[in-house]
Amino acid sequence: MLPEAALESAHLIGRLDRLVRSGVAVEGLNPAQWEALRYLARANRFSRTPAALADYLGSTRGTVSQTLIALEQKGFVVRSQSRQDRRSVDLALTRAGAMVLKRDPLIGLAGDIATATGGDAAPLLATLQAILAAAIARNDGRAFGICHTCRHFRRNVQPGAAAPHHCALLDEPLSEADSADICVEQEAA
Repeated sequence: MLPEAALESAHLIGRLDRLVRSGVAVEGLNPAQWEALRYLARANRFSRTPAALADYLGSTRGTVSQTLIALEQKGFVVRSQSRQDRRSVDLALTRAGAMVLKRDPLIGLAGDIATATGGDAAPLLATLQAILAAAIARNDGRAFGICHTCRHFRRNVQPGAAAPHHCALLDEPLSEADSADICVEQEAA
């Protein structure tokens, strides 16, 4: 039997999700399109592919394909052939895609969180990260963690360089910005 507070917390999280999603049509974007834009804004260059996006969203590649077609038609996303693997496609936000994210409905929720926590959301963040990790493990999903927390991340391999860090898994240089993005290959250190 689940504790009543745990079940009520799950209901509240579900309701918060619905409330945030209820305002998404204002920008002409559905919830899946918002999620795709958010992901592309936070993902590193190795993780901006349709397959990685589908894994992150826990969605099918067909559904993600339709989402990307709509975002391309709206001018928010562009596809290009991957420089790493010519059979693959890389995705990128356009300037318009980055601009629409400045009006993301999640910003309002983030403000509510800051207010409710008195500006110290770190304990809530840690709790939510632990809950997310458990849900991902239960569903056999992928973590998509922050690059610099990965066991393959090597800090300051080339100090002073534009890309001072290194990914030992992909054998690729990493900039400071890369190290703060989420990655499909991330494995906790």
